[in-house]
Amino acid sequence: TEMMAVSKDGGFNTAYPVGRILIGALRNWSKNVILWNLAADPKYNPHTDNGGCSMCQGAVTIDGDKVERNLAYYVIAHASKFIPFGSSRIESTLTTKVSNVAFLTPEGKRVLIVSNNSAEPQTIKVVQGGQSFSYTVNKGSSTTHIW
Repeated sequence: TEMMAVSKDGGFNTAYPVGRILIGALRNWSKNVILWNLAADPKYNPHTDNGGCSMCQGAVTIDGDKVERNLAYYVIAHASKFIPFGSSRIESTLTTKVSNVAFLTPEGKRVLIVSNNSAEPQTIKVVQGGQSFSYTVNKGSSTTHIW
């Protein structure tokens, strides 16, 4: 279980949480990743009477009828939308510039999640069998590739 604290500069860098929380857990054989908490109000409630994080956003902020998607929503979306139940983690090569994790879905599709937490865009090359493709991942961003 991990939490998402509000960025003081209002930035929306997905690379760090996708790389550390999502990819980091899944590369180390975790079967799930949970971000705390799913929903919060504009004052970051609820949290326990014993304390808790006073600046932790939910994946969504609910204010009456208004629902706002936050950073945690997009972090977890990289996996939850494209890696269905029954998928298997498959080998992928780590580099020093980007982190990644790959899966084979029950339908036979391959899913690759990539995170670039470096200060510059990074070009990745994906090779499978006799085919390959390249893609430039912007600095501070994450991508999901399906083929």
